[in-house]
Amino acid sequence: MKRVLIVCDLFPPAFGPRMGYLCKYLTQMGWEPVVVTERVPSGGFEMLSHTCEVHAVDFYPSGRLWQKKAMWAAVQLLSLFFDYKNWKLKRVGMQIAREKKFDLVLCSTYRTFPLRAAASIARKQQIPLVTDLRDIIEQYAGSEFIAHRIPGIPWFKPLLVSFFREKNLRERNAVVRRADAVTTVSPWHVAVLQRYNPNVHLIYNGFDPEIFYPQKVRTEQFVITYTGRLLSLAMRDPSLLFEGLRQLQKENVLTPANCRVDWYVDDASWNLVRTEAARWDVSPFMCRQDYVPAAEIPRVLNRSSILLLLTNESTGKGPKGVMTTKLFESLAVRKPILCVRNDKGVLEQTLLETGAGCAASVVSEVCVFLKAHFQTWQQTGYTEAAVRDDALVRFSRKEQAQQFIRLFESLG
Repeated sequence: MKRVLIVCDLFPPAFGPRMGYLCKYLTQMGWEPVVVTERVPSGGFEMLSHTCEVHAVDFYPSGRLWQKKAMWAAVQLLSLFFDYKNWKLKRVGMQIAREKKFDLVLCSTYRTFPLRAAASIARKQQIPLVTDLRDIIEQYAGSEFIAHRIPGIPWFKPLLVSFFREKNLRERNAVVRRADAVTTVSPWHVAVLQRYNPNVHLIYNGFDPEIFYPQKVRTEQFVITYTGRLLSLAMRDPSLLFEGLRQLQKENVLTPANCRVDWYVDDASWNLVRTEAARWDVSPFMCRQDYVPAAEIPRVLNRSSILLLLTNESTGKGPKGVMTTKLFESLAVRKPILCVRNDKGVLEQTLLETGAGCAASVVSEVCVFLKAHFQTWQQTGYTEAAVRDDALVRFSRKEQAQQFIRLFESLG
């Protein structure tokens, strides 16, 4: 049996579906994955938390709130000046690598940590390194790549953003250049990363075919559903949807009595939604829903009439190449997808190729799309999209595990 050491920033039950699903299918395909990761609070993916051997490093031991905050600040400073988090994760990984023989190291991250740890382990064990970059700094419209709130001091914020951007890019690119292969999630990401390493492979995010499949569920209202986060309005802009709802309410087509928009979002995202909805005078349509674990998401999607993708134009300073997991899970349940605002990039292209929905650039496109599916819902009580099977298969997590295996074996 072949063995891969996966060094990653997140792993289930935290929000780490890409590596979680990969490990699920690797074990079914004759590979033994062993994971080294940071311990992060549960993100609802308990269903994937026992797929393989996992070593979770706890950087913030339990204690009182002030102790945790002090520990967090200390770890951030130590990591900034002495690369502490990579050092600690490397120690754990090296101990495991001395006990078991691995064929390669796979490092998956959405920023830069733990690329250095993985590169060091691969170098010392003299085995290939594959880096899997789920997100890259260049895709963001602004400072959204920084996870924590930045003080709004006029001169300080741009200085801090610039510092972290340059630091992270420098550290990432140094490892990417040395990697034996790189994987990433969209054609746009491939083009960017090929500047630093010619051996870049496209492996999309996707859906688990054992969990996500279509069901015809009749509902009492026409339900538009969004699941995820709004990092900023520059990244994900719902205004075109709200303008469309306002227009269709004026036409007495959609009303809060026959239509609602369900938001499965965190507090910060909901505050953005409420503010924008009030600005467009469509607040009565808005409905914030309780958090649901990942295993319940297929039920939520299948009970929806329209699935909402929020983005913005990828031209200029807009977001680039963002293809989130929820896109592929929406495709899998074959529900009509409304993408606003049209990214004029990979999302528009994917919706055209699959026949799954509409990437709207103007409000008239939103209105035509919603009207058409509302009429279907009035007749049947549910909606469905005629998604092309041949275009969908490459987004299966099972197929993507096979892609990873083919890459792994090519490096042997």
